[in-house]
Amino acid sequence: MGKEQVEVLNALDAAKTQWYHFTAIIIAGMGFFTDAYDLFCISLVTKLLGRIYYHVDGAAKPGPLPPNVSAAVNGVAFVGTLSGQLFFGWLGDKMGRKKVYGMTLVLMVIASISCLSFGRDAKTMMTTLCFFRFWLDFGIGGDYHNV
Repeated sequence: MGKEQVEVLNALDAAKTQWYHFTAIIIAGMGFFTDAYDLFCISLVTKLLGRIYYHVDGAAKPGPLPPNVSAAVNGVAFVGTLSGQLFFGWLGDKMGRKKVYGMTLVLMVIASISCLSFGRDAKTMMTTLCFFRFWLDFGIGGDYHNV
């Protein structure tokens, strides 16, 4: 480690805690919370989606989500996250990380609200869910890359 880097680290260690530090912790923490919630709650949501949209009247067991639909709902998250990391990483190099981080947060808020989805039938519901989940995870990929 160079002398300049050590001086910067020493200055950070000696700095008093300010409001900015709390703001940075809250913003980064909420970003990570959103990421984790999105990626880990979907297993519970897919069970509910199967019971609601793929229920067969008179069946002994609740309706399961078909494997191809389950794969789409889960897989679109990883495709979106990878794409978001690549795109927002490139954009962060061009525009600056702070600006791009704000863009990812706005995208995540809009897409997460939109994940409530639209439609009454199973196909429309799953299509809109996958579409908005892709954009949510696209923003999450940018969040991972720019923090």
